[in-house]
Amino acid sequence: MIGNRLRAARQAAGQSQSELATAAGVTRQTIGALEANQYAPTLSVALRLARALGQDVGALFWLAEDEPVIQAELFTPAGGQPATPLRVQVARVGRRTIARPVGAYEPADGLVTDAVEVVAGSAPVRLLVEPALLDRTVLVLGCDPALTTLGRQLTRRHGELRLQAGEVGSLAALTAVARGEAHVAGMHLLDEASGEYNLPFVQRRFAGRDVLVVTAAHWAQGIIVARGNPRGIAGAADLARLDLTIVNREPGSGSRAALDHALYASGVAPETIQGYARLVPSHRAVAEVVAAGLADAGPGIQAAAHALDLGFVPLGYERYDLVIPAEWRETPPVQALLDTLSSATFRAELAALPGYDASQTGTVVFAGPLPPGAAA
Repeated sequence: MIGNRLRAARQAAGQSQSELATAAGVTRQTIGALEANQYAPTLSVALRLARALGQDVGALFWLAEDEPVIQAELFTPAGGQPATPLRVQVARVGRRTIARPVGAYEPADGLVTDAVEVVAGSAPVRLLVEPALLDRTVLVLGCDPALTTLGRQLTRRHGELRLQAGEVGSLAALTAVARGEAHVAGMHLLDEASGEYNLPFVQRRFAGRDVLVVTAAHWAQGIIVARGNPRGIAGAADLARLDLTIVNREPGSGSRAALDHALYASGVAPETIQGYARLVPSHRAVAEVVAAGLADAGPGIQAAAHALDLGFVPLGYERYDLVIPAEWRETPPVQALLDTLSSATFRAELAALPGYDASQTGTVVFAGPLPPGAAA
């Protein structure tokens, strides 16, 4: 039996059955029959449909008893040739198929089995899930640990739909979404010039485009320290002490920006702090370094400190927003995300997490076209 994802690919392309039939030179009845899986396409029909949709044939049709292999854009943290076999999560963003590595304890959608086949950032992925699931996925890039909670709630409420979270810093997430590499960016960046969170960065990255910005949460941002705070760290100024060393986040991350803001407000030059240039990629990674005794402190959120039973020195509350380009807003997975975000059940669970304030969760910060200008 031949499996296919023709309907999902057609809908993702925004085409009716008649429009696809015209583009591929077949009848509308043929499209309907194929989508209903009433018969297998001939090779010529399969090729014409793939060309009309801008897809690989293998991404549209496969032997149902086999694990389908699709071609995907592979995004690895360090770039270059990855070590294989590589477990990846996979989602479709418009006509693009995006694959990102997953952690050891996270479920994988597919495998990249041979590094030699990774060419110019593209790789064949042997799928471990139903191909149609890729079209029912909202891909969110950001650093909020609660995205996992949001994903579980989304699937409970919307059955066949799901959320995938890729852990990256705020500016990297925003840039990737602006390039069409994900549906949603999560961010918590303070603009020093205006004193406003997130929106100035969105305006620069999405100049002339239509976007939705909605608040996911407010959270306690601060300094993660050892349990009981044995070094007596009271604030950002203490990090300049010669008996302390820190671990830091990468430039463009919200935690790095928050730390820099606190340091400058305290009159401390960042380059005087031991460990300032030692970087890790997430809130949890900061907490793990501190928990292992390899640093005395590092910037992060209270939830990350609590997860590893560490101490926390608050610097203030930040607004964490989700940024959604207009082209994805009406898609079923994104609509499911927005519905779940505003639900009483999710907000109650979010408010129970240490350091989270859900009172503004689901609030629209901005919606509409941004004025044209020089995108950063």
